[in-house]
Amino acid sequence: MLLFGIVEILLSQIPDFRSIEWLSIFAAVMSFSYALIGSGLGFLKVIENGTIKGSISGVPASSNLKKLWLAFEALADVAFAYPYTLIVLEIQDTLNTPGNLLTGFGFYEPHWLVDLANACIVLHLVGAYQIFSQPVFATAERWFAYRFTDSGFLNNHISFKIPLFSTFQLNPFRVVFRTMYVVSTTALAMSFPYFNSVLGVLGALNFWPLAVYFPVEMYLKQKKIRAWSREWICYRTFSGLCLLVTVVGFIGSLEELTSARSSDEKLM
Repeated sequence: MLLFGIVEILLSQIPDFRSIEWLSIFAAVMSFSYALIGSGLGFLKVIENGTIKGSISGVPASSNLKKLWLAFEALADVAFAYPYTLIVLEIQDTLNTPGNLLTGFGFYEPHWLVDLANACIVLHLVGAYQIFSQPVFATAERWFAYRFTDSGFLNNHISFKIPLFSTFQLNPFRVVFRTMYVVSTTALAMSFPYFNSVLGVLGALNFWPLAVYFPVEMYLKQKKIRAWSREWICYRTFSGLCLLVTVVGFIGSLEELTSARSSDEKLM
């Protein structure tokens, strides 16, 4: 994790979003690579076993109620990604060490191919972190530049030549701000407890109001859609179903959060 943070500190000095096109392409290639490796190994496993194992019910749980809570929490995790608003926690998610993901599905051989796939996952996260972070950097730097227009610390650039590359311009504020940002998100990712459950709670709370309710209400108001018309009923039904997702997702995530906390307290 510390090595990951050091790499991100270096990459975060890339000036802007347009300059990371190569990194975005690299991350996409890594994503396709581990997806293809995982799919290929899964296909070979089916051929080896002669049947498709598993069921539509997914991974078994200790009880049906536990299974229900986990399903609700999964809904909340998906809901978290939908509004695309809490970018700091999204960055924390990319920082969580993926571990040996393929062996979790029963893939252990060939070892070199599994290792390659896991390496692709880590390299994909390296690029994903920057893709998520660059808009944050740009917004913060524009705001500070607007507020402190005469600051040399913000506006001056130091130019130096990198062998085999073009001249690189380094801004003191960029170095300090982006380094502190990466350090803080790395520290949070390493220390944040019950991450998945917290993610679900936040996702559930933000999904319906930010991604559904306000956009639907604004659309209905702007288009002056008549109450109880077919279109009005469709939008209201959609909003109600999404509210249900928010409610059950919040309940499931909160239950998992309290259960995890209780388990830790018993161990202590």
